[in-house]
Amino acid sequence: MLLHVPNVLRPDELAHLQQALAAADWTDGRETVGVQGAQVKRNDQLPDASPLKAELGRIVLAALERHPLFFAAALPLRILPPRFNRYQGGGEYGFHVDGAVMRQQLDGQLTHLRSDVSCTLFLADPESYDGGELIISDTYGEHEVKLPAGDLVLYPSSSLHKVSAVTRGARVASFFWVQSMVRDDSQRRALLEMDTAIETLRVTGADASAVLQLTGVYHNLLRRWSET
Repeated sequence: MLLHVPNVLRPDELAHLQQALAAADWTDGRETVGVQGAQVKRNDQLPDASPLKAELGRIVLAALERHPLFFAAALPLRILPPRFNRYQGGGEYGFHVDGAVMRQQLDGQLTHLRSDVSCTLFLADPESYDGGELIISDTYGEHEVKLPAGDLVLYPSSSLHKVSAVTRGARVASFFWVQSMVRDDSQRRALLEMDTAIETLRVTGADASAVLQLTGVYHNLLRRWSET
């Protein structure tokens, strides 16, 4: 499932992140990938140990928690702390697949997260840079994604994808991975479609007993498919 999630950040939050990242100390993004990824990755990244990364990551996580579409689509069990990157001067990231298992330090202990859903939160206005499209390849072809600042795209972590070269300006974004309560992408899609339909029926005044019945079906499917 490839989904555009609009208006994740409030204008004041977006402005704060943009200002902070404009003055940030960046490092070579190849430091956070393996040998294969380093061969196709050319970008800058906030160091994992950076206090600024932790501060801005908390803002992003708080924004995600209050966004109902993100929750309905990703059904997050755990979210890897957000990271931040910058592409400029021809920087790009060739076709690759995200690692299946991500490591993180949580309360001083090393834990692991299965990557089910990949997310990119765009932080630069699309008119401010050329190139930088996120290109996601699936059975239906290649999909180019370049969203307004403050909007997010989520897609299956199993997808082959790349970031095209930035030839003008700078593409700045936050990216992170989600371990979902529902591992299977087709099941997550079905639950999102049902959840969306239930909400539409509710606000349009559909028969309350039918809406209640469908809501029960939704939760029983979630109960059957979830891994918590």
